[in-house]
Formats: sequence, structure tokens, C-alpha cells
Amino acid sequence: MLSRKEQLAAFNRLLDIMDELREKCPWDKKQTIQSLRHLTIEETYELGDAILDNDLQEVKKELGDLLLHIVFYAKIGSETDAFDIADVANSISDKLIHRHPHIYGDIDVKDEKEVKENWEKLKLKEGNKSVLEGVPKSLPAVVKANRIQDKVAGVGFDWEEPHQVFDKVKEEILELETEIKKGNTNAIESEFGDVLFSLINYARFIKVNPENALEKTNKKFIKRFQFLENAAKKEGKELSDMTLAEMDVIWEKSKTFFK
Repeated sequence: MLSRKEQLAAFNRLLDIMDELREKCPWDKKQTIQSLRHLTIEETYELGDAILDNDLQEVKKELGDLLLHIVFYAKIGSETDAFDIADVANSISDKLIHRHPHIYGDIDVKDEKEVKENWEKLKLKEGNKSVLEGVPKSLPAVVKANRIQDKVAGVGFDWEEPHQVFDKVKEEILELETEIKKGNTNAIESEFGDVLFSLINYARFIKVNPENALEKTNKKFIKRFQFLENAAKKEGKELSDMTLAEMDVIWEKSKTFFK
């Protein structure tokens, strides 16, 4: 690994390049904070993919793309004297010191749970009116549900044992089944949401990240289905012309390769 001096030199090089691009490149000169937003979201998801694939070289590449965006936003901010990269770094440094009184102050904590509880209390003291204020409205629903549950748990609003949460999952499934029999569309949607919410809550108790778990299943399904498509082509068949039983034979074979 590089020394701190070399790390700072590399970051300074990026700042210099950003200054030059903003001055000379037609595309870079045209960008605004608003125009970069959707690109930043895309880069974040690409980083998420690399992390799930455990591809460290790709993680390094995607972190670089995100770092570029941070430097880009800071450069744009500096042009109107709103903020610069030093303000960004100092702001997060000040927040980290304030939010970690067990490291930089005289607060004692015994475990991670107490750290999280103290973190939420500090946020409320800083002026947040609700523990849930910090949950972004535009988060995907699964991620948002997980963050909501994590935050309320941080102030003690939580189940005590995993089996209690699993019992709640089963209760919600029964309620969904009841509404399906009644055929009430709105109630079915509501109860289905409750089932998902309770499953996400249970995932937290068994130390599973629900977003990661679902995305890994998505990737696994895609690989298995593409195996099915390729196998059918090798046999000179179209999936639309095959029976479900024929497709299932190949599907079972795919499980040998993609678990």
C-alpha cells in the first residue's frame, strides 16, 4: 500500500485534473450538480454490482468513478463559493468526531448496539425531529424498509428474539392468504407489503442483508435462465415451443453450475 504522502499526492493529482477539465473540456464545463445526479446514481449501482460479485479490481474502478463525482460536485460548489472539497472533508470529519464520543469523548459503550443507539440519540439532539428523518425518500423500497427498521431499532423499538419476528412473518402470510380468498385487490396489496416488510425485518435478525440476498438470487436466476436458453438453442429448439417439463429438465441441470 502507498504511504499517506503518496495517497495525498494522488488525490491532489485528481483535483488538478478536475480543475483542468472544468476549464477546457466542453462536456465537463457544461455539467451542473443536477445533470450529474443520475450519473452518480448509476455509478453507485455499478459499485454495488462489483461488491456483490466480489470483484475487487472492479470495486477499485467503481470507487474511482464515485470519487470523481465527489470531486466534480465540490469543484462546481467552489465556483459559486458555496463549498469546496476541503469543506466537504472537514464537514464529514467534524460529524464523525461528534458522532463517536466513545472514541473522541468520555462516553463508554460496551458493544455495537450501544454505539448505534447513541448515534440516533445524537441525531435527535442535533435537531432531527424524527429518527426516520435521515431515510432518503428515493431509496429503493427494500433498502428503505431495511433502513427504517434499523433506525427504529436503534432507539429500542424492536423485537427481542428472532422467533418472534418469524412468527410475525407467518401471521402476515396468513392475513395475505385470507385477503386473497376474499379477492379484495387493495387489501391484497397491503397485506403483501406487510409480508415483505416482516421478511425484511426477519432478515435483519438473522444477519442477512435483504437487498444483497435478493440481488444475488436475481443474478443466479439470470445465469440459470441463460443456461436454459443456450441449451435449447444447441438442441435447435425455441423456448416458446418447449413444454414446461422439457425446460425443467435443463433448469435442474443449470443448478449444478449456478448455486
